[in-house]
Amino acid sequence: MTKIKVVVASKNPVKINCTQRAFSKAFPDFELEVEGVSVPSDVSDQPMTDAETLQGALNRAENAKAEMPNAGYWVGIEGGIDQQSGTMEAFAWIKILSKTKAGKARTASFDLPEQIRELVNQGVELGHADDMVFKRTNSKQGNGAVGILTNGLIDRAAYYEPAVVLALIPFINQELY
Repeated sequence: MTKIKVVVASKNPVKINCTQRAFSKAFPDFELEVEGVSVPSDVSDQPMTDAETLQGALNRAENAKAEMPNAGYWVGIEGGIDQQSGTMEAFAWIKILSKTKAGKARTASFDLPEQIRELVNQGVELGHADDMVFKRTNSKQGNGAVGILTNGLIDRAAYYEPAVVLALIPFINQELY
């Protein structure tokens, strides 16, 4: 069985697990080795625009590739927010690199409640704002804002996984890309 090494640009178990699941679905006939590495995003701790969030995902993937160059794939997952028409929406970008190709996809987005918006606008990172408002600890390594706000119907790993699969499209359909 052919082995694929995948490096996730984070030590967060949520990001590692969703990547493992997505790659397992996309490449069921391969043995996977998925490993996380802590690398910077080189953007704000809390990206505040769509473009900054995408840049953070790309930077993470590139920094992981530089740190661990002997893999087949490098995955950057960056959560961010954007403000539109008086609302603040949360989402994440996924950027996947191989030695020859790149893929990207964005998760679905959802509106954040006013208490969270106010804290984020004061400079508090979304994960910390969640912890403050919902009286939790380290929710970003658990079910995150999406899990809290959906009452556990969608946890953070399940939220990211479809976007990781979508970012794999150029690798699944190499003849088209």
